[in-house]
Amino acid sequence: MPTLTRTLGIKGERPTVGTWDCKDVVHVFGSVNLATGELVHHLYASEARERRVDGMSKCARMQAQFARHLDDVGRAYPREDFLRVVLLVDGAPWHRGRLVEEALKRNPHLLLYKLPPYSPQLQPIERLWRPLRFDVSHNRLYDTLPEHVAALEGRLREYKRRPLTVLQAIGLLPESAAG
Repeated sequence: MPTLTRTLGIKGERPTVGTWDCKDVVHVFGSVNLATGELVHHLYASEARERRVDGMSKCARMQAQFARHLDDVGRAYPREDFLRVVLLVDGAPWHRGRLVEEALKRNPHLLLYKLPPYSPQLQPIERLWRPLRFDVSHNRLYDTLPEHVAALEGRLREYKRRPLTVLQAIGLLPESAAG
């Protein structure tokens, strides 16, 4: 689904951006190492027709995907090398529950630190989502969900190759340092 934002157009004419009448979405789970800029991410594409037949609530689906993300972080930062890995989370219901507890048991060195309600400004990765959406979905319409996923994955791979860009985007480096 495109994110509509400002765009240029011919004076006196309204520019148009297409949209599909569907409810397919892509969720991105991400964690940034604030010291190195390393990004660990997990994409979850959710098609409306699949959601209608799977019998799961949105919360249950998101909880399962967040647990997978925790396992990804646990593999990226193994317990043998990292005594404690702290992840900042908001109050979303999928950041807790049985599947999340199981993932934390598999990765006992991971610690979830819950931020206060209504404080996205305290979550550094929130500052990375804005440029990601601008680069991938603002005023862009993909013919299929896999095309949108591929565009997101490509941009996230670019962030992985350029950790200084990630640190700059989240405000830990001045713009001139990211190169």
